[in-house]
Amino acid sequence: MMTHTVDATQELAAFLRTRRESLDPRDFGLPARRQARRTPGLRREEVAELAGVSIDYIVRLEQARGLRPSVDVVEALAQALRLAPAERAYLFDLTRQRPRTTDRPATTAAPPLARLVADLSPLPAMLMNHRFDILAWNGEMASLLLDFDTLPPSKRNAMWLCLMHPEIREFYVDRERVVREGISHLRAAWAAHPEDQALIERITEFTEGNEEFARLWAERDVKTPGRGSKAMRHPDVGAISVHFEILVPLHDTDQRLMICRAADDESRSALDRLYAR
Repeated sequence: MMTHTVDATQELAAFLRTRRESLDPRDFGLPARRQARRTPGLRREEVAELAGVSIDYIVRLEQARGLRPSVDVVEALAQALRLAPAERAYLFDLTRQRPRTTDRPATTAAPPLARLVADLSPLPAMLMNHRFDILAWNGEMASLLLDFDTLPPSKRNAMWLCLMHPEIREFYVDRERVVREGISHLRAAWAAHPEDQALIERITEFTEGNEEFARLWAERDVKTPGRGSKAMRHPDVGAISVHFEILVPLHDTDQRLMICRAADDESRSALDRLYAR
């Protein structure tokens, strides 16, 4: 499915088709006589009209026939398809119209950020790169999830843990949502870092070795949630709900700082009991 680099032309074609087919024609106020449809979503000619391009242009894009849209066309397509901000950024990455970051992929924690992770105690915190590799963590995060020191470095990856680790697989109450959000993030990272062979190998490993990942990856959802909440079933202290925030520093922009805090009084008490152990 993936061997060396992102095939941006093929992925752009598939992404445009899936987004077009996901739209409801009724949301666009199309005439009733145009509603008898054998396939879901908007027709190509309707997208072409909304974007101000020819039908042939849309056909050639969706057939991966080597077009490279201009910035103006990409913006018009994003508006026509009503893309969310993360999807819009993904489209710009696929068409190579978004400025590339100059930071190299992070493989170790920047020392100031590693110290910050430790200083954030008693809030659980960890540092990851765009691949979800876990680069640094504090004791509270290890207590909440697991002792990352017990894992080989190749397995210190948040997506691998959620998909493959026997304990973490059952850890999240709404596991599918957590997996979906992780896959959406990886898809955005895949487009933004098309030459990252380590990321491509990781995605290939998941796609070939995990049916759930392969199914959700094929849906081509793109989101980059920077905050949210997670409900967990901790084996030692029971139910815990946390709010999380993900921050990206101005320096070392390939590193992402995740900070968690209790979502309610019961979870705060559970975390206090956990840390006391």
